[in-house]
Amino acid sequence: MINITLPDGSVKSFKDGITPFDVAKSISDGLARNIISAKFNNQTIETSTKLSTDGDLILYTWNDTEGKKAFWHSSAHILAQAIEELYPNSKLTIGPAIENGFYYDVDFGDDSINDKDFKKIEDKMLEIARGKHDFNMRAVSKTEALELYKDNIYKTELIENLEDGSITFCDHSTFTDLCRGGHIPNTGIIKAVKILSVAGAYWRGDENNTQLTRVYGISFPKQKELKEYLELLEEAKKRDHRKLGKELELFTFSQKVGQGLPLWLPKGAALRERLENFLKVAQKKAGYEMVVTPHIGQKELYVTSGHYAKYGEDSFQPITTPKEDEEFLLKPMNCPHHCEIYNNTQWSYKDLPKRYAEFGTVYRYEQSGELHGLTRVRGFTQDDAHIFCTPDQLDQEFKNVIDLVLYVFGSLGFENFTAQVSLRDPEKPDKYIGIDENWEKAEQAILNAAKEKNLNYVIETGEAAFYGPKLDFMVKDALGRQWQLGTIQVDYNLPERFNLTYKGSDNESHRPVMIHRAPFGSMERFIAILLEHTGGNFPLWLMPTQVSVLTLSEKYENYGQNVLNLLENNEIRAIIDNRSETIGKKIREAELNKTPFMIIIGEQEEKENKISVRKHGGEDLGMISVEEFSEIINSEINKTKKQF
Repeated sequence: MINITLPDGSVKSFKDGITPFDVAKSISDGLARNIISAKFNNQTIETSTKLSTDGDLILYTWNDTEGKKAFWHSSAHILAQAIEELYPNSKLTIGPAIENGFYYDVDFGDDSINDKDFKKIEDKMLEIARGKHDFNMRAVSKTEALELYKDNIYKTELIENLEDGSITFCDHSTFTDLCRGGHIPNTGIIKAVKILSVAGAYWRGDENNTQLTRVYGISFPKQKELKEYLELLEEAKKRDHRKLGKELELFTFSQKVGQGLPLWLPKGAALRERLENFLKVAQKKAGYEMVVTPHIGQKELYVTSGHYAKYGEDSFQPITTPKEDEEFLLKPMNCPHHCEIYNNTQWSYKDLPKRYAEFGTVYRYEQSGELHGLTRVRGFTQDDAHIFCTPDQLDQEFKNVIDLVLYVFGSLGFENFTAQVSLRDPEKPDKYIGIDENWEKAEQAILNAAKEKNLNYVIETGEAAFYGPKLDFMVKDALGRQWQLGTIQVDYNLPERFNLTYKGSDNESHRPVMIHRAPFGSMERFIAILLEHTGGNFPLWLMPTQVSVLTLSEKYENYGQNVLNLLENNEIRAIIDNRSETIGKKIREAELNKTPFMIIIGEQEEKENKISVRKHGGEDLGMISVEEFSEIINSEINKTKKQF
């Protein structure tokens, strides 16, 4: 007999050779019908895998993230089989599950595919799925694996890097693929598929390698769910920050300037400035001091910090000077510069904490195929800050930063989020710097703060930064998509590497603890996500233009200008549209520009010294005075912009 521990802590005894499906059936027939994947002792397995030792078992259905992962991973196998049958000369490489769906990278050789080919691939996938073929795992020798893939240079390369005895294949129908496992019971569970797009992708992400075709797809256990997802995709297209950014005249890109280097237009620059000022006010209240650092630094600075060893390959090439052996880098991180600012003065424990904040622009070389609007760029501005404190101050300082992050989210309408505590992977010590004792203290500090602030959090092992653990905030937008926004990190290592000290009450030198934090993360990415979350309908306090004054004809320009002046005196951002166009056209354009309020100015308004007010979307607020309207604006701003 073996003992199986379930997620609720209960322990059940079963005969040796029991499968996850059998365990599910012992709990309920309903669970047995819906189980599609499992994890045993933290290893993903099939529902048909025979268990022969004691262990922890988790059963997954389609409603679980891990269940979807197995579903989409299995779908990638079906996509690969369909491609192999439709394009016999193609060479398959890899095909993982991703956050929404799956992809397979393929070398099509002399063939190519486009959206006209999607339907026949989908039909072939559904034909295979209807066969209800079981997914079966089997171990193979390295020799056998190499023989099967002797004509596929990509699979051969993967196999060459694997140890003999650790290689497995997955079989279904007439198809075999190199695979580590994690599949649904059979192909018949897949009822709906859609090929979404194709894109170029370099083999193993290296632009020096062959460019492959990446085929993206998604699948569902019900046709209805696919229909709902496609409707969501259509809404996402409408909210695409690249589309909205162009329509609202916020930012642009220029090939002459360079890929991944956004140019902020006047409206976008004003939007950024308001966001920066919003955070600066809160930071000032919280005791931060603003600093400014250069856009470049000597290579040695980043060697000292450890960033060069970890990220040197992803940075721009060093800048050489006329002086022999002198090299500079475009700044990839702000933290080493802030360490040197701290080092400028000998501090006492009475001076701590020191909180340095900067909207610092950094540069990282992203491959051209990875660039995407504002969410993946080569130059971006972080709302960076670094707190240097004593170990005794760490707990309170960390909680204070959590409060600041929550204030930012609340004021910008991000109410649906979870926190992720990212810890190091104890089995991969080479990924990190520093001693175990400091890591343990840093990790415990984050866990304590998350518990005390009653955050809804999950723990992710192996997701820590190389110098310390972190607390990341995972935000869901209006379309239910999850984004990582806001991060707080505890760091005992950079103070060590930069020899940072303070005089303690014992008059001895001590090492401060460093907290890294960025509520926005980067201004570029944050604005992109905010654009898509709001569809361009930003909170009123942030809108570039809060009010459009629309005159019915040139006869009312003077009164319209007087109204505009009154609004501006009340610090309301307004513009006047006194063109000789119809009022209908002016309203339509104001609606397209997402202007929250429109003021209509005509004969009656001028006669009664009032304004007619229309809200974005068509709601009519009637005729009121400018003073009453100003109160409405201020009241709405106070409802959305939280107090810190």
